[in-house]
Amino acid sequence: MASQAQLIDGKVIAEKIRQEARDILARVRAEGRNVHVAVVSASDDPASRMYVARQCADFAAAGIDAAVRELPGGATEAEVIDAVEGLNRDGGVTGIVLALPLPGGIDVRRVQERIRPSKDIEGVHPQNLGMTALGRQRAGPSTAQAVIEAIDATGIDVCGKEAVIVGRSQIVGKPVALMLIERRVTVTVCHTATRDLAGHTRRAEILVAAAGRPEVITGDMIREGAVVIDVGINRVTRPDGARRTVGDVEFEAARARAGWITPVPGGVGPVTVAVLLRSAVSAALAADR
Repeated sequence: MASQAQLIDGKVIAEKIRQEARDILARVRAEGRNVHVAVVSASDDPASRMYVARQCADFAAAGIDAAVRELPGGATEAEVIDAVEGLNRDGGVTGIVLALPLPGGIDVRRVQERIRPSKDIEGVHPQNLGMTALGRQRAGPSTAQAVIEAIDATGIDVCGKEAVIVGRSQIVGKPVALMLIERRVTVTVCHTATRDLAGHTRRAEILVAAAGRPEVITGDMIREGAVVIDVGINRVTRPDGARRTVGDVEFEAARARAGWITPVPGGVGPVTVAVLLRSAVSAALAADR
């Protein structure tokens, strides 16, 4: 019987990054400054509000001041942009997070473009994404950075390896591709229009699944010994009625073939949270320098 893949423990990686964040926070405070994150929220959805509250709790647990700039669920695009611009001008705010979803009719990208790049701790401003493309990353998207951290945790030399990314989103697929290319990885990006997806994934020495579709990557689509990074978080109902959280990868079948794999939950998720905390304190340290 073939040995199972080694688990990439997101909690262990996250704790290392949290320690880095604590060290940076100590430097900020030694300079007589503070870290203050503003979360812009414009949703009446209880699940969204709960997520924002949990995010603020994560900041607080890390010693980072955080407050919600709450707008009504019927807020207009102009009102959301006005809130962002006010936070840009506020010298006490060192980081801005834009909580999604926004009310219908609002162009999310237009709002993201109004966040001052130096305060964009989520790495969604076009300037920060552009810096990632140039290999001069300042604040890349948190989940994309978490994917790289998870790959690095395996200790493998990625130079010359073949990677396949399933998903082309602005916050995962595209930036991960850019970051890997910078490390001289040969990258293929697959998406809904890709023909013969399995033909691509079976070549992948590094497979990043970020399609947002439950268990779309089956075990027979995995190359023997591959590093498998599962970004998906999907709630599904089993035939017996039980609700479960699964990734984009069929975990048990993939684990039987892969060399390394992230679990869901407990893989990329906690690393993403830790990366955001590190980005928040790093932005404060770099402010006015």
